[in-house]
Amino acid sequence: MAKRSLKGCGCAIAVLVVVLGAAGFVGWKFVLPWWKTKPPSPSGGELQVHVLDVGPINGDSILIISPTGKAVLLDAGDKGKGKVVLDALKRYNVAQLDYFIATHPHPDHIGGADEVMKATKVLNVIDNGLGPDLPESLASQTKAPDAVAGKKAAENNSPDKKLSKAATITRFYEEYKDAVGKSGAHYEKAQPGAKYDLGGGARLTILAPSEPYFTKEQTKTGGNPANANSVVARLDYGDFSMLLPGDAEEQTEHRMLTKDVNLKAKIVKVAHHGSKYATAQDLLDRMKPEVAIVSCGEWNRYGHPAQVVLDRLRAANVKLYRTDLQGEITITTRGRESDYVIKTAKEATSDLWAGRMAQKDDSSRSGFIAYGDFGPPPRAKK
Repeated sequence: MAKRSLKGCGCAIAVLVVVLGAAGFVGWKFVLPWWKTKPPSPSGGELQVHVLDVGPINGDSILIISPTGKAVLLDAGDKGKGKVVLDALKRYNVAQLDYFIATHPHPDHIGGADEVMKATKVLNVIDNGLGPDLPESLASQTKAPDAVAGKKAAENNSPDKKLSKAATITRFYEEYKDAVGKSGAHYEKAQPGAKYDLGGGARLTILAPSEPYFTKEQTKTGGNPANANSVVARLDYGDFSMLLPGDAEEQTEHRMLTKDVNLKAKIVKVAHHGSKYATAQDLLDRMKPEVAIVSCGEWNRYGHPAQVVLDRLRAANVKLYRTDLQGEITITTRGRESDYVIKTAKEATSDLWAGRMAQKDDSSRSGFIAYGDFGPPPRAKK
């Protein structure tokens, strides 16, 4: 009788070991990764997100202020818009930027960065490590001429047209790199999965770009490589979440959808100013956003935001905000469930759901695009 009891006990122990082993494997395989990626608990302090109005030309600049006062600036608008950013930093009592993130090398995103970095202490700079996309005829002539050479060419009235064009196209980037070098900031290349603790329970996570980087060949159906290789970030604070995709294109979105990344977000800053080449339906289905914010300029000539994108957003039953019609857009939250509050600088005087007509196509398939809107678009012919 005793032997049978011992035998039965041994079987029970064996079963228990198997069960515990299986539970341990499940915990290691699924629970531990979830626990590692789980955002920290919110402190209850206020998180602020300011989508700045850097119009009436196109552009992006987003200021994040964490509950502990850490500040992150994503992009700085076009050339001459640094003063708008600096004014915002002053209004919100930001003495230094803990992080400046340049989403991609287009002037409507980093044209104002040099002015900001010259006037503000920046501790860390993050970008995708890529330079401006240039046509082959100009790619070997990206270095801007020095002041002496430029003066001599002007005196001789015989400037090198190709060199002048290349210098003009890349000058914003040269000024950005020069400002980064002189700022004393720590520089790092954006890496998917990198997480940045902003304090108080707020966290920023890099989702893209991932290598291999997109090429012109891969964007020939729409969009362009510089945009497709944008830095995409995610902001989490308790129950609040926001997707910050820069000018990511549909190719970027599809790549992220194939990876194990959390794309569900309460709020999305609509990619590429609402371009028809981004915000695909499958991304919206994964995100399930409650709010969409379009950062674009009244004078932009690229049809931003595109009607097809606005129609998708409307069908998804999201609340829409636009900087071209409502000015600066401010979001505040303490990380509690659905407690975020959104305020605009002004009331819209026209239909938020009406897209703009395109006069230019910002896609690689239409040839090289030298971004820049330097005045009001021509009036439509009657």
